[in-house]
Amino acid sequence: MSQLIDFLSPDFTYEDQRGTLVQLVREGYKQVNVVTSKAGCYRGGHYHQLNWETFYVFSGKLALAARKRNETERHQFSTGDMFSIPPGVTHNFQFIEDTILIGLYDLGVELENGEKDIIPDELR
Repeated sequence: MSQLIDFLSPDFTYEDQRGTLVQLVREGYKQVNVVTSKAGCYRGGHYHQLNWETFYVFSGKLALAARKRNETERHQFSTGDMFSIPPGVTHNFQFIEDTILIGLYDLGVELENGEKDIIPDELR
């Protein structure tokens, strides 16, 4: 059982002969990003002081290391998985396959005061 991240499911999925519609969320997010990453690369190495960040793996596979203070968790996610990382949790991604992620922020990383809510882990 995870203490650092939340495992989620999309709000709604509908499938018929035409294809599939996946509704990730209906409310609660101000910023949505689409991230493409090549197999073998790394991203992350930071945390957010204010933002909850939610990810939906559109395609591919990745390994996540989540850390807060002395507690570390490792998880693997693949196509269709959805998870959320709360403020204060450092997250590092290693992409096992070419991957497309959809990233959602509840506040957005560009804050109203002009600063960004992206804190490199080495400053912690």
